[in-house]
Amino acid sequence: MDEISSGCCRSLHVNEDNGRFVLLAVLIVLYLLCGAAVFSAIERPSELRAHGRWNRAVANFSQAFNISLRDLDSLLRDYEAAVAAGIRVDSLRPRWDFTGAFYFVGTVVSTIGFGMTTPVTVAGKVFLIFYGLLGCAATILFFNLFLERIITLLAVVMKAIRLRRLRNSGLLPPGICRDFAASSLPGWKPSVYYVMLILGLSALVISCCASAMYTPVEGWAYLDSLYYCFVTFSTIGFGDLVSSQSAAYEYQSLYRLANFLFILLGVCCIYSLFNVISIVIKQVLNWMLCKMSCLCCQRCNKPNAFLGRRNAIRPGSRVRRSRFARTADSEGPCDSDTEGRRLSGEMISMKDLAASSKVSLALMQKQLSESANGYPRTVCGSRQNGFSGGVGALGIMNNRLAETSGSR
Repeated sequence: MDEISSGCCRSLHVNEDNGRFVLLAVLIVLYLLCGAAVFSAIERPSELRAHGRWNRAVANFSQAFNISLRDLDSLLRDYEAAVAAGIRVDSLRPRWDFTGAFYFVGTVVSTIGFGMTTPVTVAGKVFLIFYGLLGCAATILFFNLFLERIITLLAVVMKAIRLRRLRNSGLLPPGICRDFAASSLPGWKPSVYYVMLILGLSALVISCCASAMYTPVEGWAYLDSLYYCFVTFSTIGFGDLVSSQSAAYEYQSLYRLANFLFILLGVCCIYSLFNVISIVIKQVLNWMLCKMSCLCCQRCNKPNAFLGRRNAIRPGSRVRRSRFARTADSEGPCDSDTEGRRLSGEMISMKDLAASSKVSLALMQKQLSESANGYPRTVCGSRQNGFSGGVGALGIMNNRLAETSGSR
């Protein structure tokens, strides 16, 4: 039994990355099961009532006009095929003129995919495969570069606010206030939680403004407009509500331009917000793994190797020392791979995570600090493998590629 516990403990320490992956997969499955249960409880009764109303309407129509149910079903199937081709009872804009095709390719490369327009020819379907492969990859790169620049801007603004507060409080040494703005603040790191809050508020403002436009122009309820904004900006793209589909609008050119800009800004903000939230989720996973490791090591009476792992930052003196003891001279790129791995830390306690918005999430905060201080975002150490730079998901991926290629 002790050998089994020891093997379990050793496996948990060695395969921590795999453990995080498996734990996340299990939590996502549980999340899906809970979501399915909630939506089934909410939407299933409405679906049953709709089926009942439809069956009564079909039966009444068949009796009133003396049409057999088989002929009526055949007519309805033809109508469904017409709807799939873009034909509606109400007048809609052409689907495949240049402006309609431009709207379609925009939904393709942004991965929104409303589904109200789809190619029906073999040539169109084959072209879509290759067109979407390159277009989606380029658009994801664009979103990552947008994330990098918006976080750089936020870091600079947050640093300027910090400097102003220090000047107003008289904490800056006399005579260096003007030059201090160009150097690093000792121990200062921009809070990832502030970045998440700013991105969330930005996405909310864009959604509210866009909904205020959609409600009178499209004739939707304001709540439906907010729902459409989230579904579109998050690139879910159900297609039950789609903007700019009527044949004509008042101030049509202006509306379609505003619609394009709102969707572009909304998708970029929501994508950036998702990346920042994913970092917080990773901290929760690390906290859960730490607790599991502690329980396992208590059973086999062994020290918790997870807490001593070099790329795991945990609350305590080491985190506080890294935040307040580092000087401006040490704020450049990492001196060593060990230091870089320590600063890319992935562990904070749930207590600090929930209690304070100033908890250090080291990897992204270091990138934020470098952005605000004007340092180049490079992978720790002098690697000549081409993988460097980036913030958020792009930076994490580049760091990982640099580490793996450097070890080969």
